[in-house]
Amino acid sequence: MVGLTAAAMLSVVVQTQQRGGTPQTDKVQPVNTGANPYRVIRDWAQLNLEARPWGGSNGVAIDRDGKSVWATDRCSPGTTPGCLGTKANPVHHFDESGKEIKSFGGGMFVWPHGIHVDRDGNIWVADSRAPGAEDLVKFPGEKDKGSFVVKFSPDGKLLMTLGKPGLRGNPPEALTDPTDVVTDPGNGDVYIAESHTDVSDPNLIGRISVFDRNGKFLRTIGKTGTGPGEFRTPHALEFDAQGRLIVADRHNHRIQVLTKDGKFIREYDEFGRTSGLAIDKSDTIYTADSESTERVHPGWLKGIRIGSLKDGKVTIFIPPHATPNAPEGAMGEGIALDAAGSIFTAEATLRGVTKYVRN
Repeated sequence: MVGLTAAAMLSVVVQTQQRGGTPQTDKVQPVNTGANPYRVIRDWAQLNLEARPWGGSNGVAIDRDGKSVWATDRCSPGTTPGCLGTKANPVHHFDESGKEIKSFGGGMFVWPHGIHVDRDGNIWVADSRAPGAEDLVKFPGEKDKGSFVVKFSPDGKLLMTLGKPGLRGNPPEALTDPTDVVTDPGNGDVYIAESHTDVSDPNLIGRISVFDRNGKFLRTIGKTGTGPGEFRTPHALEFDAQGRLIVADRHNHRIQVLTKDGKFIREYDEFGRTSGLAIDKSDTIYTADSESTERVHPGWLKGIRIGSLKDGKVTIFIPPHATPNAPEGAMGEGIALDAAGSIFTAEATLRGVTKYVRN
């Protein structure tokens, strides 16, 4: 199926308003407290090269140098039209002070989402949407964009494309609204989380597609559902220090721990409605909950929850930062941790990158 209908585009927007969770996660008491040794620096990164406002941002990652920061944005405020109809560069590299070093990717994307830096310093970006019928009326000629994953060199040279831009479907030919991408630090295999579509769709895709480092399709992990090893909006992926695959199963309100082959090990339910993941060398997990509200996750607050993958217990809770338009506060989606221990989040609603420095 090429593109998305206008109704499907709308469903992507409203899916965040739908109640999530599973019978198991519904039993968990909200975790909204904990130590908070961080101070907040809003609007840390500036788009000085193009001198334009941020679009909604979903992805943030730390460069191989351990200190500079990569981030994506959707080129325009709001949910749509994203980067359609613009040549703005949505992939950005910032030095440790927040100054933009370079940007690239203009004219390639619809809705840039997750971003990942591999062991060689290459940059991977997932595009989580394809243009709908109404978009193509407004932006003719843009149908061959979106719903794919791309690999860049650090200088922005296109190295690989996985999925066919503009085509939603099954691998190896196509991907369906991929949300995030991560590479195995050992052998370079590429793991792609799908999808970002309407969770009420009877044909909802919930899976992780795996390719080798050369782009050959290997296997699919999981399926749509609420059981062990099943997903509804797998929104972020990381590997831990033990080589296990950690999945933010967002609409199911849980973190899943899997083997590289997809065998279920355990789940953790204290981290909320997780949009973003970061894991340090000691297997401390940093999660960004950008969506919890009384409607979708009663009793839970947005925020950053930090704990251990050894026992799944939250020890630090960073509450949402206030904004006049959202009394309950706001929190970024993507999350990353630099070598100095500072946290960075990509802001989908307020836009831009927020930095958290440990006191």
